[in-house]
Amino acid sequence: MKNKRKILFVASEATPYIATGGLAEVVGSLSKALTERGDYDVRVILPLYSDMKQELRDKLTFVKDVTVPVAWRNQYCGIFRGESNGVVYYFIDNEYYFKRKGLYGHYDDGERFAFFCRGVLEALPVIDFFPDVLHCHDWQAALATIYLKTIYCQKDKYRNIKTVFTVHNIEYQGKFSLDNLQWLFGIDAYYQGLTEYNGCINLMKGAIECCDRFSTVSPTYAEEIKDPYFSHGLDAIVRRNESKLCGILNGIDTEYYDPATDKAIFALYDKNKLANKAVCKEQLQRMLNLQVRPNTPVVAMITRLVSHKGLDLVTAVINEALENDVQFVILGTGEGYYEHYFAELAARHPQRVAAVIAFNPELSRQIYSGADIFLMPSQSEPCGLAQMIASRYGTVAIVRETGGLKDSIKPYGAGGNGFTFANYNAHDMLYVLKQALDLYRDKTAWRELVRKAMSADFSWKVSANGYDAMYKALTEA
Repeated sequence: MKNKRKILFVASEATPYIATGGLAEVVGSLSKALTERGDYDVRVILPLYSDMKQELRDKLTFVKDVTVPVAWRNQYCGIFRGESNGVVYYFIDNEYYFKRKGLYGHYDDGERFAFFCRGVLEALPVIDFFPDVLHCHDWQAALATIYLKTIYCQKDKYRNIKTVFTVHNIEYQGKFSLDNLQWLFGIDAYYQGLTEYNGCINLMKGAIECCDRFSTVSPTYAEEIKDPYFSHGLDAIVRRNESKLCGILNGIDTEYYDPATDKAIFALYDKNKLANKAVCKEQLQRMLNLQVRPNTPVVAMITRLVSHKGLDLVTAVINEALENDVQFVILGTGEGYYEHYFAELAARHPQRVAAVIAFNPELSRQIYSGADIFLMPSQSEPCGLAQMIASRYGTVAIVRETGGLKDSIKPYGAGGNGFTFANYNAHDMLYVLKQALDLYRDKTAWRELVRKAMSADFSWKVSANGYDAMYKALTEA
């Protein structure tokens, strides 16, 4: 049997162990999808946070402890092992760094993730796993790429490891003052040019410079980050390294998000038997105290309540939109202005608007299944998963053509699976929303569009094919 390609994912979070957002779902789902192919040995290494659920922690086994250098200091590092969905997970333990509430936002995050990344490389001999590809995700894992190419590259068994760095969101780059290069990160001043950018250390920049390939989470976003409008200052670095760049669209867990089996929703259905979607809609309307009107379209948003999600467009025209026969549901938390705005809007239109200011995964799936239209007018969106989940539940997406939204949702007029608009403009959005409302009245055409949306393959198996091609090109070169 041919040897399996060995891949080690380095990340700050991954499902099912610890998650704050989409990064965790990507790492957890992609590692599972690649493992299921049969020709990969994929493993994942994470920090051992105290926030991990105790029942998951109890299933871990201790491997060994080592001493990890953090610049001039030497720190204890425990290595633990677990398994989920056929994937082996390793955990880097140090209570000083990770026994805290919350994964991010601490004053010493630079030191915490420097320890983690150095610990990853020190752990390889202990776990006896020297990967063909070290695949690092976002700035928290960037130093693993940088350390490999500056400190470990001449060591036996390390020198042939290839590196991939994935940018999930270019806004968060890992910036620190220059005096931290040696004192905190333990990198010789000789390599300052790799990490320095605009007068500070930029770990994402350093990883892009050092890696063999770098990727983003959608093809359109890979193009967008070459543009200053989207790059948050890194466009020059992206363009300089664009020969190494590719964009691979994320997927979703189609077993978890499946209206035919999802126990969280009010009634089960699939694309061939859609009658129960109407039951989900009726029960959603009742639960949210909306008028029970089967022929009134329900437009939904499930989002962080922040401006770049397009909420400034929504607030500009929502009152005009409500002049139509339509109901509006929004779920999320975020900036105080938007939380108060939508709560007040719901108070003014109690039977037509529902605003739930909360993070509620179960309710989100009830909304995905019960709504007719899903609105996602983001100013920028590296990939986005909500539009794929909505489509999976037969709720037709309206998106702005940016990032992964453009790659996953194609316009109805061109035979696509939803509705799109290009300009970041409130009335362009409203125009397309009205198009969708008009089509909704044609029950036959709408049913066909719903089936088309549900037929789109957003599984991780499709995404895994893209990563497979990238790994093969890298390791066979």
